[in-house]
Amino acid sequence: MSDTPAPPAPVPVDPRLLEILVCPITKGPLEYDRAANELISRSARRAYPIRDGIPIMLPDEARMLDEA
Repeated sequence: MSDTPAPPAPVPVDPRLLEILVCPITKGPLEYDRAANELISRSARRAYPIRDGIPIMLPDEARMLDEA
């Protein structure tokens, strides 16, 4: 048995919010990646994190996507 606590389950994002959010860089559509708890902008090649159910739409907070 491990004493390490399990990571908290992601807080779901309101689907209505997902409908209106766009990439702050390209103003293009975003894809919700439930497994990674991120919003993906394919055109900007960035993944925006979601923390406590709140999308963090700051370019400096986004993770760059791999070229592949």
